[in-house]
Amino acid sequence: MSEPQPSAPSRKPLFAAIAVILVAAAGIGVYVMRSKQEVPPAASAPTPAPPVATAPTPPAAETDEPPEPGAPPLPKLEQSDSTVRDLLLLLSNDPELQKWLATEGLVRRFTAATFNISEGESPRAVLPFLAPQGTFQVVERDGHTFIAPESFARYDTVTRVLTSLDTKAAARTYRILKPLFRQAFGEIGPPGQTFDQTLARALQRLIDTPVPEGDLEVVDTPGVNYAYAAPELEQLSAAQKHLLRMGPANARALQGKLRELRQALGLPTTSR
Repeated sequence: MSEPQPSAPSRKPLFAAIAVILVAAAGIGVYVMRSKQEVPPAASAPTPAPPVATAPTPPAAETDEPPEPGAPPLPKLEQSDSTVRDLLLLLSNDPELQKWLATEGLVRRFTAATFNISEGESPRAVLPFLAPQGTFQVVERDGHTFIAPESFARYDTVTRVLTSLDTKAAARTYRILKPLFRQAFGEIGPPGQTFDQTLARALQRLIDTPVPEGDLEVVDTPGVNYAYAAPELEQLSAAQKHLLRMGPANARALQGKLRELRQALGLPTTSR
């Protein structure tokens, strides 16, 4: 079956932010509704993160902060995967996290995903490892079509891993790695915008996503897409629709974790 997509719940694949947005303060990384012919999981071979901006522009200068007590010296951005991976693996004992972090270009991926979500866009191009297993399914009842519980269950593992992250440790890890995130954001960020501001906006967008009670009704549309039947859900951004794709229980659990993280980081509530 198909599933709703960024512009409309669709049958093609999507993310969140994702250990990424929880750790980098990440990700939701969640994926859009997939096509009737589900795209197979991403290949295990790592691929470089694609650029998310047409030209690098320096963000507004951020005030230098003293390094975290006991923080290791940071490598160059291009050589940071091993250090980042080691730090992130300390945040949870869940073995699935290790699989996620086997890819390359972690800081640039996390930064790009955060920027994409802050803009309401899909992070799927830079977070392929969060694609769900299995096929999207719907159920028919009394002439209406609803997303099947089995479709939501595909995101249980993502939710389990992200909610298992140690929030205080994640906040400290973000502060340790912040110079690398700033550097990566300098390659893609618009003028006058800092990574902290972008992160706050990304978190706010996901936290503000309305998660309805009960079943999610969809309608079949021409081509390969499903759309949410409720206009107020269909008009949400792609990033917010991805969060809804995880199902009400998973979405609320992640929103709770993101609120904890925002508080631990001392990030402000934003208007997006």
